[in-house]
Amino acid sequence: MIIAIDGPSGAGKSTLGKMLAKQLNLLYLDTGAMYRAVGLAVSRANVDLQDDAKIIEIAEKAEIQLLGEPDNLKVLLDGNEVSKEIRTNEISQMASIVSGISEVRKNLVKRQRDLGESAPNGAVLDGRDIGTVVFPNADIKFFLTAKPEARAERRYEEDLEKGRAESFEKTLKEINKRDERDVSREDSPLKIADDAVVIDTSEMNATEVFEKMLEEIKNLQEA
Repeated sequence: MIIAIDGPSGAGKSTLGKMLAKQLNLLYLDTGAMYRAVGLAVSRANVDLQDDAKIIEIAEKAEIQLLGEPDNLKVLLDGNEVSKEIRTNEISQMASIVSGISEVRKNLVKRQRDLGESAPNGAVLDGRDIGTVVFPNADIKFFLTAKPEARAERRYEEDLEKGRAESFEKTLKEINKRDERDVSREDSPLKIADDAVVIDTSEMNATEVFEKMLEEIKNLQEA
């Protein structure tokens, strides 16, 4: 079974993806972490962000691994764990920039397909183009969304807990900037698949969304 979860930054994709993978014994693939890893590699190389050719080269050479259980997923870049480093706001913006480069996306989409297709029981993938590009024939597709303010509040609270928060206003500004880039890029823009189940999580907690998603999956299996 392939479960696709798409949506904008801060809508709860990763949290729900991990919960579903654990519940259904599926591989969990945080595709955003892969773009963040490339963003970190680009940042470390200190290259000009207008130099697409160099960024593409870095993406092609980057060895990215996602290891461990959904609740304790480790991200390795060229053999070194970077799970915490890729979660900063700076790398989040960098990931958004590199993901707008068509050749980078094609490279990572191929990797994501290979990982999903080789998973023994199937996989849960979350990102921004899973149901539209990576796995357009996924067994079930979800699109999680929420008001920008609600998403910024969640991201700010997460950053606060991890000691890297700056201000709610800056977090909201970054969320809006990320949204604008995601929906306007030429290759694989963020959009809702025609057959996706859309869930607005603005007024829902993770448990409520999780139960709603499980109900949809159960209905699919019984159909």
